[in-house]
Formats: sequence, structure tokens, C-alpha cells
Amino acid sequence: MKIAIIGSGISGLASAALLARDGHAVSVFERFDTPRPLGAGLLLQPSGLEALDAMDLRQEAEARGAHISRLIGRTPKGRTVLDLRYADGRPGDKGVGIHRASLFNLLHAAALKTDIAWRTGLGVRALHDLDDRPRLELETGEMSEPYDLVIAADGTHSSLRRQICPQARDPVYPWGAMWAILPDPDERRDGMLDQVYRGCSVMIGLLPVGDNPADPEGRPGVSFFWSLRGDAFPAWRSDGLEAFKARLRALWPRAADVIDPISDADTFSEARYRDCVCPSWRRGKAVLIGDAAHGMSPQLGQGANLALCDALSLARQLKDDAPVVHALGRFEAERKPAARYYSLMSRALTPVFQSGSRIIGVLRDALMGLGCRLPGIRNWMGWTLVGRGRLPW
Repeated sequence: MKIAIIGSGISGLASAALLARDGHAVSVFERFDTPRPLGAGLLLQPSGLEALDAMDLRQEAEARGAHISRLIGRTPKGRTVLDLRYADGRPGDKGVGIHRASLFNLLHAAALKTDIAWRTGLGVRALHDLDDRPRLELETGEMSEPYDLVIAADGTHSSLRRQICPQARDPVYPWGAMWAILPDPDERRDGMLDQVYRGCSVMIGLLPVGDNPADPEGRPGVSFFWSLRGDAFPAWRSDGLEAFKARLRALWPRAADVIDPISDADTFSEARYRDCVCPSWRRGKAVLIGDAAHGMSPQLGQGANLALCDALSLARQLKDDAPVVHALGRFEAERKPAARYYSLMSRALTPVFQSGSRIIGVLRDALMGLGCRLPGIRNWMGWTLVGRGRLPW
């Protein structure tokens, strides 16, 4: 088939590589002049690693990343709030912390090995003729040639979401984060995702990511993030970096050691998230995948994993000779149970870790640590962590 993919993020690149490998004529439309990674460190779960394994990329991803065996969250005084180990799931399960650029580079290299037409510097304004042979209206005003299938993989802030699903809702979460990938003073290439919480209004995290492509000295990196209300970003910058360092040192000295060498506040980037609800991911011969279909807050760290699994599922469904609309229906039926589960769980957990509620914070600190010690609840939490959760519909 002749397939247009809009966006070269994780889901777009993975889909492009898989579909071109299967013999489809793939064109990738990217609004940037050069495809590039956007975002911080990622936690690849067993579900995402299994998808990479099917693409023959798992071994290299593990080599570039950092092995994660545990997720732990504490209060500044050291009280354990959350403690989950991958070993509590299936034997051999593990996570891999990885720089987004490292994963991007792997997928981009895999796509470049195939015969893909790259249409860079071309944003897509609108979609037309979705029930026949879809065409793309570019931001230049030009109309594309017709395609057999259009895949919208343009991320959480998708401009095409409502053209495929007019009933879609995608409000911006009131909370976001400041983040940076920095040299890890401990030079860890394995370990744990470590977090500190003070109530629901402060969440600090450190995730080892292994290779840091941006570091000229080749030092292993760590992804640092600091939870912040979206309307508080300007105040954070106006307060100054030294005030932030002092506050961080009072809460978590180890995290303060990581950012202490920084002298420029622009080292940190702002991240905002959407809660995307799409009753349908498809319309005619167009389909949403990845964050364009089910963007959510990063509380469970599942975005990249869901995107990789989406790309693999779509490629498998398109392998037979059934009409495109039937393949898209099977793809949506296969992937929606997992996406719905993680959307619901992320929606429920977001105020538990990012809100101004004191009551929720007290209840979380009292009850979540207990739940981690109860076998039934611990197993369910572990199953959710590794990316195998799903609803029955």
C-alpha cells in the first residue's frame, strides 16, 4: 500500500520502519527540517522491550540504556511511600531507562535502512477524502497525492486528532514538570527510578538513562524532573536557579548534587501533558496511533511503551489482504483495552502525585506503602508497572 505517516516521533518512526520493511510504500511527513527527538528520559517497560525485540532493536536499546530493577518513592524524611520491584512480576522482567534521543536514534536508523520517502519541513494542516483515497493539505497550501492509508502519529498535541475523531477531548493537565538530562555523578548504568514526594505538590525524580548523546565526555546520564504547576513556570524562572538549588538541597541532597554544576536555568525544559480521550481512533482510511490517540500524564511511564506496541500491532494487522478499514478496526480492538486501562490509571493517579490536596497526600503516604507490602495489591501494582495491564473491553 501507499502509506503516509504524519510525525516522526516514537510511534511514527516505529510504524515507518515496520511498514516499509513489510514492503509498503511509506512517506513520512515531518514539520521540522530534520527529524529530531523531543523530551526527556524514558522508562522502557517489558511490554515496550518486547515490541523492540520484534524489531530486532531490543539488544541495542538495553546496551544504550540503564537497567532498572526497582521503583521507589519516599518522603524527604525517608518514609517509604512506594516500593515496587520488577522481580515481583515475571522472572527476568526489568525496565530500561533510556535517553529519548537514544531511542529515537535507534528507530531513525532502522527507518533509514528501508526505502522511505522523507518529506521534512512540511507540516500537515488538514486531511481530505478519508473514506476514499486520503490526501494531505500541507501548511504550504499544497495538496498531496492520494494515499491508501494515513497514520496520524503527531503526538500528544496532535493538530489532526479532531479531524479523525471529532468527539475527542484533550484538556491540558494543570500540572507539568521541569526536566533535564544531566551527567550522573554516580555514573550508574543500572539501579532504580528514585523519587521523593512532599505531599502532592512536590515530586522529584531521578532516572538513570545510560548513554547521554548530548554529553561531550560520554558520561552516563540521569533524567531529573521536578513537578510544577503549569502557571508556576514563570515564577520558577524568576526566583532564580540558586533559590531552586537551595530548596532542592533541603528536600533531597542527592538530587541537589546532580544539578549543582548547572549555571544556566535554560538547561531545564518545560513539559506539559494532555489527557486525551478519543472514542474512536479511526475514520475511513486514517488512524491515530501513539500519544495522538491516547496521550496521558506520565505517572505510569507508559507513553513510549504504548506507542511501540501500537506500531507493532498496526503493522501486523496490515499484513493480510483484508480491506484497510477492517485492519484498522482489528488494530483498534486489539490496542484499546491496554490504552484505556493506562489512561484510567494515569487519570486516577495524577492528583495523588500532582495536586494541591493535603488530604490526598496524607492518605497516599499512609496507605500506598502498606499496599506495596500486601501480596495481592503488590502483584497488581507490579503487573501495571510492567505494561501488561488491560481492561476486558
